[in-house]
Amino acid sequence: MTYIASQASIENSNISKSMMKLGRSSYDDFYNWSNENREKFWELTANNLGIKFLKSPEMFLNLDDGPEKAHWLYGAQMNIVESCFQANSTQTAIVFQTSPDSDLEEISYGTLFKLSCRVANGLKEKDLKAGDAIAIDMPMTVEAVAIYLGTIMAGLKVVTVADSFSPEEIKTRLDIAQTKLVFTVDSYIRSSKRIQLYNKVKKAGNYPCIVIQDSKEKLVIGDTAWDKFLSANDSCSYNYSDPEETITILFSSGTTGNPKAIPWNHTTPIKSASDGFYHHDIQEGNVVCWPTNLGWMMGPWLVFATLINKGTIALYYDSPLDENFGTFVQNAKVNMLGVVPSLVRAWKSSKCMENLDWSSIKCFSSTGECSNPEDMSHLMNLAGNKPVIEYCGGTETGGGYITGTIVQDSIPGTFSTPALGGGFIILDENMQKSSIGEVFLLPPIMGLSIELLNRDHHEIYYSDTPIIDGLTLRRHGDQIEKLPNGYFKAQGRVDDAMNLGGIKVSSTQIEEIVNTLDFVKESAAIGVPPLGGGPDKLVLCIVPLGKSLPDDALLKTREIVKSKINPLFKVAECHCYQSLPRTASNKVMRRKLRQELS
Repeated sequence: MTYIASQASIENSNISKSMMKLGRSSYDDFYNWSNENREKFWELTANNLGIKFLKSPEMFLNLDDGPEKAHWLYGAQMNIVESCFQANSTQTAIVFQTSPDSDLEEISYGTLFKLSCRVANGLKEKDLKAGDAIAIDMPMTVEAVAIYLGTIMAGLKVVTVADSFSPEEIKTRLDIAQTKLVFTVDSYIRSSKRIQLYNKVKKAGNYPCIVIQDSKEKLVIGDTAWDKFLSANDSCSYNYSDPEETITILFSSGTTGNPKAIPWNHTTPIKSASDGFYHHDIQEGNVVCWPTNLGWMMGPWLVFATLINKGTIALYYDSPLDENFGTFVQNAKVNMLGVVPSLVRAWKSSKCMENLDWSSIKCFSSTGECSNPEDMSHLMNLAGNKPVIEYCGGTETGGGYITGTIVQDSIPGTFSTPALGGGFIILDENMQKSSIGEVFLLPPIMGLSIELLNRDHHEIYYSDTPIIDGLTLRRHGDQIEKLPNGYFKAQGRVDDAMNLGGIKVSSTQIEEIVNTLDFVKESAAIGVPPLGGGPDKLVLCIVPLGKSLPDDALLKTREIVKSKINPLFKVAECHCYQSLPRTASNKVMRRKLRQELS
């Protein structure tokens, strides 16, 4: 199935309105202009989004330190949260449902602002100061959004941690960021199962906690209940700073055990909001739903892309796997619904969404994993043939580098365009331009990271990259194929990382845990796409200590991966090897294993 963009949807889009301002007659012309005139494009975008400044930039883009360390909004003073509250104070900021049996509730921009101010003032009353790091480890709720905004409003840094992580993974992230305080919940219900989150956070270390409680469980001495933490003062002033001041620390797995700690600054959300404005066509009053968590980049993305564009965030507190979520999407009149492909595959298998009215949806978006065209066709049909914006980027890009638009035809499982205001090239294994191979981004692009807290940023992204046509290239790690029709198709990762259920994880992280099992000599963890494409399966290639794997090898590997890394990760298969294939420098050839098992 192909979605053919209608003239009406094209004319009403944010892209077309921007093209008219510039006198551009086609999308390709507009994209080429945005790529060739980066500074002018991002200045136009900041104006389109109404980005607020205490002090306007002296230079919109300063390249004195080269494209690798581009300084956007140079000389400005700002707080990006101020740009999140431009809508009328009575407009709905968040529509939410706390359980399948509860009614829809709403919170206005004015009420969300006051709650965020109470958080900001509560942090100040605890003697926390600008630059201190606090963590949020909780589900995506109204309170989570207010905590996130209030913390940045006060000039502090937010450390985002997914609520699905094990205590070991939580501790790793809190320690790297030198966290001083953790916001969490005592427990929550997901798919009829109560998750004890506060206890898990306390197992990670003795960090002071602010706890939102729905039970009478006693807190550890030194921890504070949410109601007692909140300040009575619901008005406050923004802490303004240089645009490059860190606002959020997110984590992304690379090819070594510890995750990369990636700072977002005040400019990064402009990239998120830009992609929301142009590529997802979020307009004032639109309802945007994306089942996610602040621990993943799509959580902060959802907050900034929706609120800066004066939209409404739709939050469903329970699992998105069944018809109850679909009914929420229907009743909240969601206009843009984001997914990961494995979620769509589950819906298709259960047929749980087929009798609902999703006519309010004007587009979907899919990210986190490679898509299967059949699954995406099914998704399009659920809303009466609406386009799926394939969207691929990363925590270190603040948004997507390749995506789609509602002004172009949507072909399931493919991307139609590089993201506006940026570009990339594809190189083969010989570092020559190719139609299939590894993606290299072309900085400067608003949103690209310029530092890492625990790694050498240059070494990760720029070392040993070639100079092509005089351009600086930035390594990204994705493999892409350019199709004969000019569209693109994702081909997974070229490094030792994989996406499982939309969560990026390194092979090394999994292998270190699996190797502790008493029957394992060594192992290799790989992501293998199923026949026909789609989300990767987690497959383990194990060299046993004995001659063969025990009968319960699959069960034991599943248990240890779920308990030590993430309960959302499921080992699909275990294969026995006498030895793992290696390069001359003794590195495991995971790519060869993927080829063998695909």
